[in-house]
Amino acid sequence: MNLKKLSILMVLSGLLFTSCSDDDDNSPDLPLGAYDNGLLILNQGNFGGGNSSISYWSSDFTDFQLNAYGTVNPNTPLGDTGQDIGFYQDKAFVVMNYSETIQVINRYTLVPIATISTGLKNPRYIAFVNGKGYVTNWGNPTDATDDYVAVIDLSNYAVTASISVAEGPERLVEENGKLYVAHLGGYGYGNTVSVINAVNNSVSGTIAVGDVPNSMFIENNTLYVLGGGKAAWTGNETRGSLTKINLANNTIIGTFEFSEGEHPSNLVKEEGKMYYTLDAAIYGTSITTTSLPSSPLFSTNSQGVYGVYSFAVEEDKIYVGDALDFNSNGKIYVYSLTGTLLKEQTVGVIPAGFYFND
Repeated sequence: MNLKKLSILMVLSGLLFTSCSDDDDNSPDLPLGAYDNGLLILNQGNFGGGNSSISYWSSDFTDFQLNAYGTVNPNTPLGDTGQDIGFYQDKAFVVMNYSETIQVINRYTLVPIATISTGLKNPRYIAFVNGKGYVTNWGNPTDATDDYVAVIDLSNYAVTASISVAEGPERLVEENGKLYVAHLGGYGYGNTVSVINAVNNSVSGTIAVGDVPNSMFIENNTLYVLGGGKAAWTGNETRGSLTKINLANNTIIGTFEFSEGEHPSNLVKEEGKMYYTLDAAIYGTSITTTSLPSSPLFSTNSQGVYGVYSFAVEEDKIYVGDALDFNSNGKIYVYSLTGTLLKEQTVGVIPAGFYFND
């Protein structure tokens, strides 16, 4: 009798264990909101027009919403001149340049959480380190000495400090508790990267790079900085460049110059490769390359794209944003890595950036 009870108990225990294991292994990946598992496109809108917006496109390209933020918040405008979006945990920090605000929203539902409206002057881009947000600010355009990086306490969304930097701080990236800030130049022409120690919020160094650094990334403790160079219309044209910097000691370990008249932009990395744009052409090469590619992967001329305004590479797809006439709704194109056009979509005015919300 006792053996029979023991056998029954063992069978029931096995069934229970199997049931629990199956539940754990096959539990569905439930979306965190209507805008999870997709792409957010920040549309800059017209400067002073107050028509910035956020479009949404699902990962499988079956669901598109031209003005997703407006759909969720019909009575709450996003603001004027959307510049950048930074993700931190379940929040999206939307930097509004002309409004001089940051809209903090839930990244999966687009429901507003807070508005940061003090301590910002001509804000540009945002990054996060040690539980704090860092935002580049150009300050007053007529003053080349008032540029700074604002420090945001993410527990109460207050700007608690400002770090004075050289003119025109633009994009910034974080690595090992340090921030690397590219100085595009604001209304001038920059050629440096500032190093900020996030422990004490001070500038610990400056690295000289090519003229007008417009984009960068970090891979294997190496900072890659793409300089667009000064355009011909400046009267003092300089070549574009790619600078590699060893972050162990902030020394330059490689510099590649583009041909005369070439002004590249939109440097990104993906799966051991780097990509950038040159007018309507898309270039790609290994991160460990010892020379620049002599020919592009493909051109977007067939789609009527003159210059790529926004750019991203994600999961074997290349995303291109075209601002068209900078007044009408823009377009985005999705290509394979070899240039096959896969999808296209009309979005808001001046698509400024792609943000993959997975």
